[in-house]
Amino acid sequence: MRQIVRSGAAARAGALLVLLGPLVSWVAEFITAAAWQDPPYSPLYNWVSHLGLTGPPQTAFGQVANSPLGAVMDTGWVIYGTLLIVGTFLVFDPRKGTRPIIIMILAVLSGVGVSLVGIFQGSNTNVDNGLIAFHTLGAQGVMLAGNIMAIAVGTGGARIGLSRGRSIASTALGTAGLIAFPLFMTDVFTGWMWNIGLFERAVIYPIMISHALLGSSVAATQRHHATHSPAPLTARVEN
Repeated sequence: MRQIVRSGAAARAGALLVLLGPLVSWVAEFITAAAWQDPPYSPLYNWVSHLGLTGPPQTAFGQVANSPLGAVMDTGWVIYGTLLIVGTFLVFDPRKGTRPIIIMILAVLSGVGVSLVGIFQGSNTNVDNGLIAFHTLGAQGVMLAGNIMAIAVGTGGARIGLSRGRSIASTALGTAGLIAFPLFMTDVFTGWMWNIGLFERAVIYPIMISHALLGSSVAATQRHHATHSPAPLTARVEN
């Protein structure tokens, strides 16, 4: 079966970048949430994006937000988006068909989306000046593109280097994220706002896990190829 990923050092480096992206974001989220103590941050109740709010405490989108290390979370999101785009372009070879091109486009949309969330905060100030549109566009963009990317990777897993189990997992994660998306939006637009952090993470975390699966799988496959590559022809002839 024809592979749609590059080989060699570029692919290995790209795979590590794709894997590193969600890990950086999770570490930034843990550190930022731990610093939010007044009132204590609740991952089920509080908005994820409120972790990135800098400045004085404020009530935004129906919740009190007080994130002393908001800049850490914003930086984590921008790094995540950048690593995802660069890593995907190093891993996938657009000369090998439509699927790698689609995955690369989805990675760009996802990477730009999560970066916009970090650059344009979901603050009252940005609501007043209209910049909240970029935050909203970025958040919804990564939610849709990221989960569709997980499905595109999972359904083409054999051509990427994913095992059958990981291919199924990536597809299932993307599907679960897409199912959770309208539930999250309904929770928002009806004004119910019940456990908004839970619904938001139900959309976001499948994307992050799928990126970790993709990066670790490609890295392992490339490492295996590097250590089990056949000896050069001249060396075999001499032997």
